[in-house]
Amino acid sequence: MNLLYQTQAVATGGRTGKVATADGAIALTLTTPPELGGSNGDGTNPEQLFAAGYAACFLSAIRFVAGRRKLVIAERSSVTAKVGIGMRDAGDGFDLDVQLQIYLPTIETRLANQLIEQADLVCPYSHLTRNAAATRLSLVE
Repeated sequence: MNLLYQTQAVATGGRTGKVATADGAIALTLTTPPELGGSNGDGTNPEQLFAAGYAACFLSAIRFVAGRRKLVIAERSSVTAKVGIGMRDAGDGFDLDVQLQIYLPTIETRLANQLIEQADLVCPYSHLTRNAAATRLSLVE
């Protein structure tokens, strides 16, 4: 693979620590949610960070595939990523559950579904999760 971009982040303290990027653009406190035994403190968690990254990346992938077709995606278009974490059925670790809700207000339904399908092939987050996490994609009105 020919890398086009690479970044670096450091986590300390695990789910109750801190995370920061090397360039200082992100410097966050991590807090474990109560559902996972945490205290509901001020901070974020890995699932929130993953959801934010996946949502942004998937919308960019839609814009990329639409651009190849000379289509314009409305600025108010959005992707909402819902990310859950739970114990694997075998009880040998954790797994993620991902749902993407895609809003493309100016694109006809059939075409929007085609763009979503193509974006799912282009998006590196989708590629990463394809056989590793339960992922559902849906077009919302």
